[in-house]
Amino acid sequence: MPSEWGSTRPRSVSFLRSTLLPAVIVLLFGFALFVVSARLWLPGDMLAPAPAG
Repeated sequence: MPSEWGSTRPRSVSFLRSTLLPAVIVLLFGFALFVVSARLWLPGDMLAPAPAG
């Protein structure tokens, strides 16, 4: 039994590091790029920073 537990855990960690983590990083980068570029479609008066005070 212990050999089965020892062999499955490193495989799942390897899957997380090689597949899931890069996918999450790429999705986050794409989302950030979309949010930053969304300012192009805003009306001109909304592009200016909010008035302070």
